[in-house]
Amino acid sequence: MPALTFRSLLLVSVLGVLAACGAPTEQTAPPVDVGPYAAVDDGDITIPAVDPQYLAEPNRRSEVAYNGSESPGTIVVDPYAKFLYYVEEGGMATRYPVAVGREGKSFRGKGTINRKEQWPGWIPTANMLRTEPEVYGPFRRGIPGGVASPLGARALYLYRGGKDTYFRIHGTNDVTSIGNANSAGCIRLFNQDIIHLFDRTDLGTQVVVRSYEESIALEGEEMANRGVELPPVMLDADEVYAAVEAEKFRKKLEAEAAAGGDVVVIEEPQKKRRTVTE
Repeated sequence: MPALTFRSLLLVSVLGVLAACGAPTEQTAPPVDVGPYAAVDDGDITIPAVDPQYLAEPNRRSEVAYNGSESPGTIVVDPYAKFLYYVEEGGMATRYPVAVGREGKSFRGKGTINRKEQWPGWIPTANMLRTEPEVYGPFRRGIPGGVASPLGARALYLYRGGKDTYFRIHGTNDVTSIGNANSAGCIRLFNQDIIHLFDRTDLGTQVVVRSYEESIALEGEEMANRGVELPPVMLDADEVYAAVEAEKFRKKLEAEAAAGGDVVVIEEPQKKRRTVTE
């Protein structure tokens, strides 16, 4: 076998992980300039570029005039118009497109960001396991932080009265969901956007979640009903945990290379895996 560099091995490993998460591994058209949604290296993980078809206005980060009453530095979530605003000085705001799960529509009013995590892990709640065991049962042991985690690259945790509300603002690996509503989850952003928001959000930041009536008053009735209700995404547990193992293998190779050790390639038969059903 010809010698392979660690760089090439790492690339192969990363592509394998992304394929396991359903991301495309082949380009069939010339690259398109997607601006802030280009591929980004985040530590030892490469976040793929967002397909331009999911970035049509208003489904991309924008600087806009803000017509709400909240003070600069506040995060305002509109789960009906599918927007998150970071209020700026001078009557402006950064507007991020979001996807909203049913948990994202169960919270109203104000809360505070009391916890921040990079590449957070995820575990289904007891209520999820009890009410939908066929969906969440295979994941009862949780999914560690990384490319397979449904919380994506970052998460902001909302508290009220010092208690966790279980309301999360987080990234996602399902870019098709942004601008729409889902059967599960809280408030999710493109991974590029949650990183941008995470870096400017301090602990103690106030979050305001609008009601439907407030959304209509501030966004208009048409925008307050933006997006569609998506069917549930049924993930294959074998596929998800295969991605987790692939990521562990990639990190092991990286650690060995950093330590100056030799990297030995052992080819193994490919295990046939079921595909993710959406």
